[in-house]
Amino acid sequence: MTKRARERTRQEKQESKKEKREARAEEETSVLPAADETALMEEFARLSERYSSDQISEADYASERHRIFVELGIESDD
Repeated sequence: MTKRARERTRQEKQESKKEKREARAEEETSVLPAADETALMEEFARLSERYSSDQISEADYASERHRIFVELGIESDD
C-alpha cells in the first residue's frame, strides 16, 4: 500500500468517526426529558381509557396515539 493510499484510508476513518460523533450528539439532544416522557405516557393512558370506554372514535384514537408516539420517538412522522 502506498503512502497516499494509507493517508486516504486514515482520513476516511477520521471522517467516519466524526460523523458518528455528530450523529450521537444529535440523538442525545433529541431525547425528551423524563418529565415530558412521563406526561406523554400519562396522556396516552388517559387516551386509551377513553377509547376503551367508547368516548372517542377509533380514528381519533389512532390519530392521537400516533401524535403521542411521534413525540415519544416511537414512531416516525411519515
